[in-house]
Amino acid sequence: MTIQFELVSPEALIFSKQVALVTVPGGEGDYGVLPGHAPMITTVRPGVIDIYEQESGTISERIFVAGGFAEVVGERCTVLAEEAVPVAELYRSQIEETLSQLVEDAELAKLDSERVEIEAKLAVTRAKLQAVS
Repeated sequence: MTIQFELVSPEALIFSKQVALVTVPGGEGDYGVLPGHAPMITTVRPGVIDIYEQESGTISERIFVAGGFAEVVGERCTVLAEEAVPVAELYRSQIEETLSQLVEDAELAKLDSERVEIEAKLAVTRAKLQAVS
């Protein structure tokens, strides 16, 4: 048995296939979606979506998402992501450089609104770093 999984970013449809299992970094913790999963709508936190196309227990694709929403209905799971990038396209050196710059920006921020925006970017960047570790 399979479930239709779709991953959509603001730019495009990233992934659309029948899969055996998908794990999603939910706002309340990671969860797996199998065929017959109960209907739900939830937030998605920055993290990695693991896609299992076969029931072998082997991850076929890993995609980093920067947050968003997920909906599970019937035999379909749809994730609407703010940003989605295959983990294989993330580079540790670039992420570390971005992290360093954001930390510096946070120290120099004068307004609370600036700090809030930078802290959100820091959370995504730290999740990317964890994804490539």
